[in-house]
Amino acid sequence: MEQKIYFLGIGGIGMSALARFFLQRGAQVYGYDLTPSPITDQLQKEGAHIHFTEDISQIPFPIDFVVYTPAVPKNHLEYQYFVSKKTPIFKRSEVLGKLSQGHPTIAVAGTHGKTTTTAMLTQMLNPYRKLLAFIGGVSKNFDSNFILHKDFDTVVVEADEFDRSFLTLFPTLAIITSMDADHLDIYGNQEHLIESFQLFTNQIDKNGKLLIHEKVADQIRHAHKLTYGTSSHCDFQVFNIHQEPAQAHFSLRSSERTLSDISIGVSGMHNIQNAAATCAVGMLMQLTDEQIKVPMAEFCGVKRRFDYQIHRDDLVYIDDYAHHPEEIRAIITAVRNIYSDKKLTVIFQPHLYSRTRDFGGQFAEVLALADEILLLDIYPAREEPIAGITSQWLLEKIPHTQKKLLKKEELIPYLKSSKRDIILTVGAGDIDRLVPQIRSAFENKER
Repeated sequence: MEQKIYFLGIGGIGMSALARFFLQRGAQVYGYDLTPSPITDQLQKEGAHIHFTEDISQIPFPIDFVVYTPAVPKNHLEYQYFVSKKTPIFKRSEVLGKLSQGHPTIAVAGTHGKTTTTAMLTQMLNPYRKLLAFIGGVSKNFDSNFILHKDFDTVVVEADEFDRSFLTLFPTLAIITSMDADHLDIYGNQEHLIESFQLFTNQIDKNGKLLIHEKVADQIRHAHKLTYGTSSHCDFQVFNIHQEPAQAHFSLRSSERTLSDISIGVSGMHNIQNAAATCAVGMLMQLTDEQIKVPMAEFCGVKRRFDYQIHRDDLVYIDDYAHHPEEIRAIITAVRNIYSDKKLTVIFQPHLYSRTRDFGGQFAEVLALADEILLLDIYPAREEPIAGITSQWLLEKIPHTQKKLLKKEELIPYLKSSKRDIILTVGAGDIDRLVPQIRSAFENKER
């Protein structure tokens, strides 16, 4: 008899990948999400039954088990219904942990860079391994956040530090890209965050390896620790860096081997570092130069990660999921390196009241690096408002004269009111719903 599986928050990027896994394995998949989206539209086409109101009458009974995301509050009507029915309920991360057990697993952790690195690894390894891959974003190469070979022999998974989710994973090889303070609503402070990364590292197979960025390597202990970065003391050193719009080139050397003239179809120093970690994995897995370089040259990015929407001489529009000050700094720095003489307009939708409060000063500092800052209202996600924490509060902190708070419906008319060289949208809320509208407004505009 087919399994019936219910997903609470099925439209989330990680949840939808798991839903696809079970759909492809022949299960009946049902789910709830707050609003329809391109992800839920696609899942419905693939056979999932989804509704968008808290309505227990739409839940078929019995359900074998429930998968939920911590973004869904415990007082949710449907969550409470499953509790009352004593239906087994698992976090998304617990299910990921069960699926990866017994298989060589590469887990990519980090407060920034993990999604792109996971997508790069999937791109590089897919021709040579039978993969099960869970990516925290939509790979442009696969037009999916999920890859499944029927008889998979290797698992590639994004290891999410939110709610300590990655502690359900026991990888053969782990990557840590970064450990900046984040999710302080969960951890309280950065020290507790780093403790959690150490616990994750402790779960690596006893014969496994940790590949970690040089900037955070000293904060984590592991018997088989290898570093990557630009410094000469790194185990895998990046050098000969050259950046272009929508493309970058670099070389990578270890004590045993040098990979020359690696190309990737994305820009930015942060993406070069992500690619370096990926290529280092290829070297550790004894892939040939060609087996590493050919798929990497074909990598064309992840949706909403330094994602070119318009690329013309008179206008560049890039969209990015960045929602932490250091992520925004990396994106702005990359844009400045490539388009040093162009005026940059940054449109930012803060994500979470608590994150806005905790990093208000850092957000203000990094947004001031733009020529013009346009703020949207805070996207609350799972949170209730915090008194005094608003986008107006953040706007007043930014040491800049060219700044403005806009409603969503005011944004496009304002953007069209004067000429702009580079438009950059950043944020992890629902700002992505505006991206097609902005692109459409400028795609057909006279040059």
